[in-house]
Amino acid sequence: MSFTLATWNINSVRLREPIVLKLLEEEAPDVLCLQECKSPVEKIPLEGFAALGYTHMVARGQKGYNGVAILSRIPMVEAESFDFAELGHARHIAGQLENGVTVHNFYVPAGGDVPDREVNEKFGQKLDYLSDMRDHFRREKPSKSILVGDLNIAPREDDVWSHKKLLKVVSHTPIEVEALGDVQDAAGWVDITRQDIPEGQLYSWWSYRARDWDVADKGRRLDHVWATSDISNAGHGSRVVRDARGWEKPSDHAPVFATFDL
Repeated sequence: MSFTLATWNINSVRLREPIVLKLLEEEAPDVLCLQECKSPVEKIPLEGFAALGYTHMVARGQKGYNGVAILSRIPMVEAESFDFAELGHARHIAGQLENGVTVHNFYVPAGGDVPDREVNEKFGQKLDYLSDMRDHFRREKPSKSILVGDLNIAPREDDVWSHKKLLKVVSHTPIEVEALGDVQDAAGWVDITRQDIPEGQLYSWWSYRARDWDVADKGRRLDHVWATSDISNAGHGSRVVRDARGWEKPSDHAPVFATFDL
């Protein structure tokens, strides 16, 4: 079984329903993982998605904030959901596909503007969330699993437009990069995107603040596709649909794709 998966921080699934439908029509992933849905589950606009064949969904919702959902053309059942760091936020959902693959969809806290937990509670929450993720995957080693989402960290020097200028900017600080690395090491997660595209600048997020995001190109790779080592060799075809950042009323993130032959 071959299937294509995409992850996208949509920044309000109801507000941006038209571009979700556009992506589903034009790119047709088998599985689409959305973050920052900003909607209770019962208000996610399923009718249009179902009309395109996406009749399966697992989700956790929250009015106005957070929220994660997995849409699928492949039969899928809910596997689990965790409230890491006990924040009371809808930031994780996992679904199991009919081939036995579990897909974890995460929206890691952004962490605010100041990379110091002593003066910025949100940064502390982010680090605690990552610590809980690490501890969970150490305790319960996953297999045949894919982890995707807006992890809100660009770990590599070529995952940001300027390593030197962003070293003290939340999302690329050494403490965050180390914390994300600990999550990855806890279960031997393989970064599928960088397995496929090992070299060169690669971004999935461009700030709304940029007057012309495309020309300035001051991006960061905040959105990730990982897989457990037992299926990582089955991953290929990774790409960022950069054009989606320029669609009408866009998210500030672009979708990231990968295909798995399992």
